[in-house]
Amino acid sequence: MRRIESLFVAGPAGRLEALLEEPEDREPSCAALVCHPHPQHGGTMHNKVVYRIARGLRRTGAVVLRFNYRGVNLSEGAYDNGVGEVEDARAALALLRERYPTLPFLMAGFSFGSRIVLKLGCKTEGTRRIVAVGFPIRHLDADRYLDCPVPRVFIQSTHDEYGPRAEFEAFFERVRGGKRLTLVEARDHFFAGALDEFEKAVEAAAAPE
Repeated sequence: MRRIESLFVAGPAGRLEALLEEPEDREPSCAALVCHPHPQHGGTMHNKVVYRIARGLRRTGAVVLRFNYRGVNLSEGAYDNGVGEVEDARAALALLRERYPTLPFLMAGFSFGSRIVLKLGCKTEGTRRIVAVGFPIRHLDADRYLDCPVPRVFIQSTHDEYGPRAEFEAFFERVRGGKRLTLVEARDHFFAGALDEFEKAVEAAAAPE
């Protein structure tokens, strides 16, 4: 029987609500932290895209930790403009690595969460891979994300209103270092009409090479 545990992470602004899930059919072979979309626009760890990311990762053998940023649902604290949220993710990652110290680890995030994992993962020694889903290039200084020593896989909807295909492909061309882009034919930023295909893309992005 696979392990599913609801828990709280000791975060820098108070405790953080979290959910830890092991693979359905095997012992974990890696560990993955998953970050949710913008907390001020309804984002939580139970977002449907985040759920699909977690399930796709578990199918590759990952034990997955999802959590709510400060101020979301049962997590303490208040929104901190993406600064404190990176520290929340750092605390969640520390717990995950403490629980599974021998496993390699990766990070994945959707929308706002993709920014969080890129900021944290690119500066965390040992990160095996970063999976950035629905990276919202229209709402940030994308040039800050061009360089990273960690291999990155970007998964983008072909009709993402926050990262339109032509604009995103131009950004991706300028990204330096290990990189891969997977485009999923979907109706919008949330992969409407293509969540099954999206989940398969997550599996492929995280599969061991």
